[in-house]
Amino acid sequence: QVQLVESGGGLVQAGGSLRLSCAPAGRTASGYTMGWFRQAPGSEREFVAALSWSGGMKSYADSVKGRFTISRDYAKNTVYLQMNSLKPEDTAVYYCAARGSASLSTQNSAYAYWGQGTQVTVSS
Repeated sequence: QVQLVESGGGLVQAGGSLRLSCAPAGRTASGYTMGWFRQAPGSEREFVAALSWSGGMKSYADSVKGRFTISRDYAKNTVYLQMNSLKPEDTAVYYCAARGSASLSTQNSAYAYWGQGTQVTVSS
């Protein structure tokens, strides 16, 4: 069982930046592929970014390419989502997820472990 804890959400103006953090509580995320998803009101949860354990593979949704960066700090056992040039349409609850596989996936169902979510609100 992997319990994920997210932090870093908040309110920011359009064009601003935020960095989300995700860490497993009480254990390492060694060997897990990590992903970020988001869900806006009235919408389904959608893929944002994913990163393999080795860091050698990354994937981004087209809507965030060039603006968001996923990374991990092995020493701190933490995964980050750096979000730049934020837009009002980025407003959503952002979820961290873990997948017990070395391969990336953009599908919700491929991730077994989820955090509680952190709210990101971008004002225009």
